[in-house]
Amino acid sequence: MNVQPSRTASREINWPSVVTVISAAILIGAEVFGAAFAGGWALAILLGLEDTGAHILQAVRAAQRVEPFTKRV
Repeated sequence: MNVQPSRTASREINWPSVVTVISAAILIGAEVFGAAFAGGWALAILLGLEDTGAHILQAVRAAQRVEPFTKRV
């Protein structure tokens, strides 16, 4: 027996699921930001750069996470 919902049935938003997805997106975004910040800071220390160099490296690493500079073959 194949039971399908009628097209006129109203749909309700499952708010707990929506909140879970939004919370996960915020958590993942914070982790990506933290990793870019820590990586840029570590590279700046390794290369002996000043604070400005550290900020530039942090911005580059954050941008690279969002839009990779290379593609995988």
